[in-house]
Amino acid sequence: MRAYLDHNATTPLRAEARAAMQAAMDVMGNPSSVHAEGRAAKSLVEVARAQVAALVGCTRQQVVFTSSATEAAALAVAQKGRHGGVFHALPTEHDCLRVWSEGDMPRAFDQAGAFLPEALQGEEMPALIAISAANSETGIMLPGHRVLARAQTGQAIVSDITQVAGKMPIVFGDDDRPAYAILSAHKMGGPKGVGALINYTREDPQAILRGGGQEMGRRSGTENTIGIAGFGAAAQAAAKDVAAGRWEEVAELRNILERTLEGSSKKTIFVGKGFPRLPNTTCVIAQGWKGETQVMQMDLAGFAISAGSACSSGKVKASRVLQAMGFDEDHSASAIRVSLGLETTKEDVLRFADAWLAKREKHDQRAA
Repeated sequence: MRAYLDHNATTPLRAEARAAMQAAMDVMGNPSSVHAEGRAAKSLVEVARAQVAALVGCTRQQVVFTSSATEAAALAVAQKGRHGGVFHALPTEHDCLRVWSEGDMPRAFDQAGAFLPEALQGEEMPALIAISAANSETGIMLPGHRVLARAQTGQAIVSDITQVAGKMPIVFGDDDRPAYAILSAHKMGGPKGVGALINYTREDPQAILRGGGQEMGRRSGTENTIGIAGFGAAAQAAAKDVAAGRWEEVAELRNILERTLEGSSKKTIFVGKGFPRLPNTTCVIAQGWKGETQVMQMDLAGFAISAGSACSSGKVKASRVLQAMGFDEDHSASAIRVSLGLETTKEDVLRFADAWLAKREKHDQRAA
């Protein structure tokens, strides 16, 4: 029996999202049309907008639907002219933000997972920076599970909340609200191919896709009504799971996994253990045992895991994130990420641990 342990890459489609999408397939209108069919489609989009807004704690008007978190990141960065004209991303940021960075910044976390506030200080800091609420590879979160915003750092923040949304409450106050946040439906049980930019500024973002004026002029292109309906339903269901404390149960499974693995070798490193992390994520370094090899061996044993981010066209190489935290290439190339989901069972975790430990023992014997 296979066990899917790669939920940070993507999540299974929720039943609620599937049902909402199936219902939306019967709504034929274009959301921009003013007739009854168009208004029906528009209603689906607006219901979903309210559902996403409720999940992340913003108003409906602040939600801009996009094709992905990657597009949302590009839309956020395109607003840099309003924030001084220069954008930087921390070295541990996802590539969808790193690709736009116009300069290098100090590392924000050390090898243990401790936050280094000096990364956000200095006279040369740009006015717009990207800093994730949680890292997708390591699960490490900012202190207090909150983002840092202009009142604390002097910069406007683009916050990647993709991995946090649907796992933990998102409540921004006046002192820690970012300028923009990005998220994606398929990380919380929604469909692939739909995401959102949350615009916390007073000005509407200037569109980078122009032509039709959809999304109140902020993102042109006929809305993916079916995907958006699924996004909204997934967001609503995810909010209920967070309120019910279901991710606390997942965190205990993560802890069981780490306790089971840590006895195998004193060289085993759990990145960020002891610091704030996502409840479902463990990043394990087994020095000298390539992450790519671990992924393939676990796949053959019936377990889906990953080595680093899954957004690199299947490429597996030394983790840039771990290198940015100060790990050398050998350690960075020997890491795997195990990310659990709400349907993960204790049996899944223990079966994986047994399989991993057996493969680890054989590897160590061959290396001796």
